Amino acid sequence: MADSPPAPVVTPLATRGAVLGVPSRGMARIPTLAALLAPAVLVTGQAACRRADLTAVLAWGRKPSARTAEAIARARGLPLWRCEDGFLRSLGLGDTSAPWSVVVDDLGIYYDATAPSRLEALIGDPLSPLESERAAALCQLWRRERVSKYNGVRDTAPPRQPFVLVVDQTRGDLSIAGGLADEGSFHRMLAAALDNHPSCRVVLKIHPDVAAGRKRGYLERLAPPDPRLEIRGDGGHPAALLEAAEAVYVVTSQLGFEALLWGRPVHCFGMPFYAGWGLTHDQQPPPSRRRDHRPSLERLAHAALIAYPRYLDPHHPGPCPPETLIRRVGLQRRRQREMPARIEAFGFKPWKRPILRRFLRGSTLRFRGREARPGPEAEGLVIWGRDPGRGVERRKRQTPAVSLLRVEDGFLRSVGLGANLIAPISWVVDRRGLYYDASASSDLEFLLAHHPFSEAELRRGAALRSQLLAAAITKYNLPALPWHRPEHARRVVLVPGQVETDASIVHGAPALRTNLELLRAVRRAEPEAWLVYKPHPDVVAGLRQGGGAEAELRLWCDEIVRTGAIEPLYPQVDAVHVLTSLAGFEALLRGVEVHTWGLPFYAGWGLTRDQLVCPRRGRRLSLDALVFAALVAYPRYVSRHSGYFIEPEEAIAELADWRREAPQPLTWWRWLFRHWGKWRERILPHRRRETRR
Repeated sequence: MADSPPAPVVTPLATRGAVLGVPSRGMARIPTLAALLAPAVLVTGQAACRRADLTAVLAWGRKPSARTAEAIARARGLPLWRCEDGFLRSLGLGDTSAPWSVVVDDLGIYYDATAPSRLEALIGDPLSPLESERAAALCQLWRRERVSKYNGVRDTAPPRQPFVLVVDQTRGDLSIAGGLADEGSFHRMLAAALDNHPSCRVVLKIHPDVAAGRKRGYLERLAPPDPRLEIRGDGGHPAALLEAAEAVYVVTSQLGFEALLWGRPVHCFGMPFYAGWGLTHDQQPPPSRRRDHRPSLERLAHAALIAYPRYLDPHHPGPCPPETLIRRVGLQRRRQREMPARIEAFGFKPWKRPILRRFLRGSTLRFRGREARPGPEAEGLVIWGRDPGRGVERRKRQTPAVSLLRVEDGFLRSVGLGANLIAPISWVVDRRGLYYDASASSDLEFLLAHHPFSEAELRRGAALRSQLLAAAITKYNLPALPWHRPEHARRVVLVPGQVETDASIVHGAPALRTNLELLRAVRRAEPEAWLVYKPHPDVVAGLRQGGGAEAELRLWCDEIVRTGAIEPLYPQVDAVHVLTSLAGFEALLRGVEVHTWGLPFYAGWGLTRDQLVCPRRGRRLSLDALVFAALVAYPRYVSRHSGYFIEPEEAIAELADWRREAPQPLTWWRWLFRHWGKWRERILPHRRRETRR
């Protein structure tokens, strides 16, 4: 094959004002394609592409379906642009997850070494110092976030002994012929890895599509295998293997490029886009187009990850830089690794099950009845709150190593009440206990007691608190109604009411147990203050039972504020007295003096005036440390738009946007179940008493 002439130096394609034809029906069905190519207008279908006024015609790589696009472009004298998945594609595999990045090439396509491509031209371009610095930082970010092309599975564990990695591919992959390779290249690659590293194990990684049974590979059936050869056919994520390998052997796999990002020696038995530049050990000569260039790794990374692809923000469908998508994908991977792979969930009501699937994304989830016996294959057992069924308790006694995960609402929950079945934006998943149960430690309490908070974490806590206050965000974010501090009052004290059967009182208030008892105690402690009592919004809405009668409560306070959000009250009061209410934490964030009469999670750290003492607590913490632990490290946040994990800063922004939306009408199923809590409180205790009798 004769080498083509050198490709010209080009700049990334602009799609502003472009009208692009997509004759392939399969390509037109890619749900993220329009957003990835925005602001271009897409014209779909062969007939429309033959008559519309187009800027260019799009084809998907060099697949057979591209021939129609090639013919239309040739007949109409239009440019042909070839698209392909980007190198940071998605969470799942191609048939299960839409791409979050694509490349668009008007010269060829990156995996075809027989002709120039836009990527080749970009690799040959020199970088400015700022571009080189950005590319180096991007390589570090890639490694830190441990991302790859596909990211929906857990890492394949590397061997403990020194090893080299050999990468198989799927049969018929266009990058193999386009990379000047064939089936024999794979066998030569494996033989070379075994010969070149006689003292190492050789790990053969099977392609994920082959591991899933969707396609065939070249090396998955080796008989008899060499005793030093380990075949890894779990389809797992490659980051741990690339991090630990002594060297990486590929034909044209993208894992060779990723190995370069990890700083590993790479041996190529084909001619992928990253070979032939002096960065890899190549088994065949490169095209003459590449011989005169010796780019740095930063130039290669800048071209392949910054200049060539287009990226889509999965949470807000629109373009984003690669750094944003890498961090987004890295967060998904971290959250997935935090939970067991196989989980059984016990006693979850139907409306909570899809929510739990989102918050435990990345784990295989099976729902069981509350009293069901857990299966032996479960690595984690999840329950709501503190009430496991008998089967869960028995399994924990028999297998202490299995994780018991307790789930509850987070501290920034939603716009609207949970009792109204409003889906949450945050939940917590706790392995030790739960934050509201002071009888035992929780993951949050352990963090507060032992975590060595760094300066960066404290700065993040401070910034998050500022963002939260600026957006006026609380747990439920109800509509705010005006309330004014009495002009004659010298000291105003707010007493938030609670649902008296709430688990935080049952497990976190060993002395006072009712709103009436709390009001009486506060009146005795603050005889001259103007006491403002605010009932819990679930009680006001009639969704949960209150405590004492309002007439009796009025005897011990000066004012009852029933409606509206609690947030406008905080800046107008001098102190807040609580049993265990989250309102005490919200008041702390706003610099208000807080008195606790129970043992909420934020008591005992030197930030509140406490009536009770917890012997496990006593460490003096800053408010920024409390914020970081309670709002960053402890909860999980899921975007209400994308269904993927987000950071707390993004959750606050989503809550602020959500609050500006018009209220949604109550659906019939929400109407049916919204009184479940009150019905349970009134009926179930009676039924339990009857059962005991």
